[in-house]
Amino acid sequence: MVFRPLCLLAAILTVSLLPLPAHAAAVQSEDDMRASIKTFTQVFQAVEANFADKVDSELVVYKGAIPGMLRTLDPHSSFFDPKANESFREQQAGRYYGVGMYIWAPEGKVMVNYPFIGSPAYRAGLRPGDALITVNDKNTEKLTVAEVSALLKGPRGTPAQIVVKRVGKADPITFNVMRDQVPRDSVTFALFTKPGIAYLKIESFNENTSKEVDRALAKLDESKIQGLVLDLRDNPGGLVNEAVGVADRFLHKGQGVVSHHGRSSSETKFTAKKGERGPEYPIVVLVNHGTASAAEILSGALQDHDRAWIVGESTFGKGLVQAPFPLTGNSTLLLTIAKYYTPSGRLIQRDYTHQSFYQYYSRNNGHVNLKDSKKTDSGRTVFGGDGISPDESFTAPKLTQLEGELLGRLALFYFVPDYLASHSAPDSKSWVPGSDVVEDFRQFALKRGVHLTSEDFARDRDWIQEQLREAIFTTAFSKEDADQVALDFDPELQKGVASLSQSKVLLDRSKQIVAQRGTQRGSPGDQ
Repeated sequence: MVFRPLCLLAAILTVSLLPLPAHAAAVQSEDDMRASIKTFTQVFQAVEANFADKVDSELVVYKGAIPGMLRTLDPHSSFFDPKANESFREQQAGRYYGVGMYIWAPEGKVMVNYPFIGSPAYRAGLRPGDALITVNDKNTEKLTVAEVSALLKGPRGTPAQIVVKRVGKADPITFNVMRDQVPRDSVTFALFTKPGIAYLKIESFNENTSKEVDRALAKLDESKIQGLVLDLRDNPGGLVNEAVGVADRFLHKGQGVVSHHGRSSSETKFTAKKGERGPEYPIVVLVNHGTASAAEILSGALQDHDRAWIVGESTFGKGLVQAPFPLTGNSTLLLTIAKYYTPSGRLIQRDYTHQSFYQYYSRNNGHVNLKDSKKTDSGRTVFGGDGISPDESFTAPKLTQLEGELLGRLALFYFVPDYLASHSAPDSKSWVPGSDVVEDFRQFALKRGVHLTSEDFARDRDWIQEQLREAIFTTAFSKEDADQVALDFDPELQKGVASLSQSKVLLDRSKQIVAQRGTQRGSPGDQ
């Protein structure tokens, strides 16, 4: 398997040698480093020899010393021990071998959140809400989610016996599942929201994303697309070369996609090598605070070239380049070596100084750098230093107090197994919860300690009914089917469709600019 770093560099960059005048500084730096290593060794030896309890040296180094050192640099330099390294590689490949389900421990007990559609767990009949008791005779009661996940994974074709407790069943249920490859597509939705208007959801950028986009658009028949809504909300990024590949499909050959440079790494530019594949149609890109890294690179490139209209919130602002440095013991250091810039020259990275990592990752603050002002191809002003700012702001409606409490107390998640223990699952995707189902849920929520009044419940009834439908669909059909139902009530998607007219204005303007440039190049004065 080819190993490429998450969010960002497809290969280790060669660091240039310093010129001769820097020799003295290099020697001084080497002396300082030796002194620092000597001090650390002394401290480590003192801890091992004198600490009150037995010291786990691996834990001290892997979980303490190395991460602590990296935290003084920036929020994204990181260290992967062998276990994390293996998980990291699986994530980049977009596949792994196991039973194929998402597990969690919402109240300290490891449970099935949902199986992936088509996976061995899905085919075997495991359901959301099933509480795991044993995996291959190993009791899971006191195990963490990571430990149970490790038990479920394994070589292709090997058996996994999973025993669960299901609501409504007096005795545990045993599932004998054969492990298999579990693909995790990065393009999770490709459909027409209405005639001529396509919707494409990219959840991350792994080794197959650009090919998945090509296949998705081909399946839709691109000749029928009059406008595209590209959903990058909560996309954490991934492989930059895949983001460049997706941008290549929509930009003209030779147009810039992204560049990066740093203290010891010269500028590297990525451009559209093929470009102009398929018909040109208006594009709206949906973004939010969770849109990061490679997803910001794609958004910034399309915005700078006026190829797409960006709708949503300012993106996360992750524009630091990590290069992988393989270490002994199958561990890896991902070290920030450069910063990313959009084609117009905007810095993507948000300021992370003078704040805690919690503040940084929760995006509690951030603001555009007014000094980092650039122009798009058509002359629109855009700013850097705070991720990618949308062309049109949209913030999802806030939850009411009752809605937030119902989600926070997991009332919907726990209601579904309870309801299906005494009711048949719907067999039609046109099914909608009736008044009896909604009332059953109200009574269930009260038993779980949710504070609700008749007035609050009546006010939020439509939202509750829709959430019930999605939750029950996850068990009756699949998580993917439930997510597709949710799209029908997605206000930002509806806003994106309405904003395609703005994108068409940009597209027409960019065509005029290209035509004008062509005329200027062909004028007599240029001969």
